[in-house]
Amino acid sequence: MRLYEKLIKYSKKGVIPFHMPGHKRKGIIKSNLPYEIDITEIDGFDNLYNPKGILRDCLDRLSNLYGSYRSYYLVNGGTSGILSSIRSFCNINDKIIIARNSHKAVFNAVELLNLNLVILDNDVDEFGIIKEVNVESLTECIDKNRDAKCVIITSPTYDGVLSDIREIVKVAHSYNIPVIVDEAHGAHLFLENKSALNFGADIVLNSLHKTLPSMTQTAIMHVSNFALNKEKLSKKIEKNISMFCSSSPSYVLMSSIDECVSFLVKKGKNYYAKLKDNLELFKRETSFLKCLKIIDFNVPHNYFDFDNTKLVITTTNSNISGMQLMKRLRKHNIECEMANLNSVVCLTSICDSKKDFLSLARALKDIDTRLKLKQKKEANYVMPKIKSELSIYNASLLNKKLVDIAGGVNEISGEFVYAYPPGIPLIIPGQKITSEIINYIKVLKSNKIELISTSGEIDNRRLQVLDKDQK
Repeated sequence: MRLYEKLIKYSKKGVIPFHMPGHKRKGIIKSNLPYEIDITEIDGFDNLYNPKGILRDCLDRLSNLYGSYRSYYLVNGGTSGILSSIRSFCNINDKIIIARNSHKAVFNAVELLNLNLVILDNDVDEFGIIKEVNVESLTECIDKNRDAKCVIITSPTYDGVLSDIREIVKVAHSYNIPVIVDEAHGAHLFLENKSALNFGADIVLNSLHKTLPSMTQTAIMHVSNFALNKEKLSKKIEKNISMFCSSSPSYVLMSSIDECVSFLVKKGKNYYAKLKDNLELFKRETSFLKCLKIIDFNVPHNYFDFDNTKLVITTTNSNISGMQLMKRLRKHNIECEMANLNSVVCLTSICDSKKDFLSLARALKDIDTRLKLKQKKEANYVMPKIKSELSIYNASLLNKKLVDIAGGVNEISGEFVYAYPPGIPLIIPGQKITSEIINYIKVLKSNKIELISTSGEIDNRRLQVLDKDQK
């Protein structure tokens, strides 16, 4: 029996609930929220952190679908999986190798464990898109840091760029170093055998809610069949998930995961084939755009591989920015996932209809006719290199002060600064602030891109740095 079916059946029994949650499944607040199936770990409904009954069945279904050694529910989102996986490999003061474009959750784990951070820089292409992890650079990095406890990379990126996981794992495993792949935006990739699980990564994280029909905050994590010491690793993962996830996991969210998995088992491949057909239709409909370019549709990609369910629309040949394009698309009743200086990202999924794709294509064609073709602009997107003067953890302990952004050059940052999405830090605590970083922040702000910092939204004037007397 599926979890959702059992929850519905139980809700009709009329059992008097002298237990959590406080709404007692009665929904006295008049709304459509699913109070009737929101329960706690009562008799017959198992325990997520020691599953032996219906939740064990759910997890087995998930593992069979993805072809993993073990799979786990993450009801605190992919962030809890990142924290759990890094903690499973790293102890206090250990060394970790991370790709520069890692999500802020990775940097949070580095702070929590006071890890020694080795950053592998990513190249940026002519469209301002962050490229894949360079295998040669990674090999050189690992050879210089053989004491690293793990490597963590993001694939696919927010823009859909895929790295050569097979070669990355081959290199890392030759040094007996495990690989974590943040595949948050690639939960669907197993449907075309492109998941990092297919290529030997030790741990793979997926945010189901990003690209599949599951509720927001639902995510999963896998230990692969190729993982180093996979049985021992699974035990560590189980312990750490119980540490970083809620001790009262939502049965509503868990049932959403199980419903999604059950749907994918029965109909996933058929629906994914329909999505691919709709993407081909979209490609034909947008093939003659003169100013706007769509990666892998009317302009080829130059990455190792690319997930073209991400529609990355670049404005580098036009007279508008990515933010301006997103604003214009809103006038056509289309809301996009993200915009940056020179592109807009539209996420597609098996839930998008043919009508949706045609509406987007019409909107882009209408906007394109009103644009002027310009000589290709420089991408002006940089990934500022991180030059740390002290660890994130140590920087977090010291006194801070606010300074003018313009006067922040050569100061030591006391906070994270990032655009969300995609949540990749521009600045981390303990990092020396350069003129390049300050100028880039000014460019982002002038283009109406919201920047968030540890202390809140960063304005045009102030940045939190370490008090010089405390460095």
